[in-house]
Amino acid sequence: MLMGLADQVNADIAAAMKARDAARLSALRMLKAAITNKSVEKGRTLDDAEVVQVVSSLVKQRRDSIDQFAKAGRTDLVDKETAEIAVLEHYLPPAATAEEIDAAVAAAIAETGAASPKDVGKVMKAVMPKLAGTHADGRTINEAVRRKLGA
Repeated sequence: MLMGLADQVNADIAAAMKARDAARLSALRMLKAAITNKSVEKGRTLDDAEVVQVVSSLVKQRRDSIDQFAKAGRTDLVDKETAEIAVLEHYLPPAATAEEIDAAVAAAIAETGAASPKDVGKVMKAVMPKLAGTHADGRTINEAVRRKLGA
């Protein structure tokens, strides 16, 4: 039987404990807590797609933190957050390539008839389902949409 993502996280926590990998263990425990909080909030166990959403939001938080820490010159914290992202990305589906993103954006623009920068929101709404099943950063997609619409 295939192991769910939440079960995989638990197994990886045990492996990190055995390996005495403190940095990895810390990131995995933080992920497990986030998954547990979300499942309590929903009142049921999460399916893999929901676990991926939790992981994605944690990665996004880390990226935002890295921006802030870099501006403040805190390279120690930048390194810590970068290491956590590396652990978390293991649980995400493969990232969408630039070509896949461009193709999805082009298709969404054709579908929605978008012509100007005012249509970015409409195009974003159409693009996101096309990239489901891949890990695509919203900011990257938004930049691609703006490029295509000449914003």
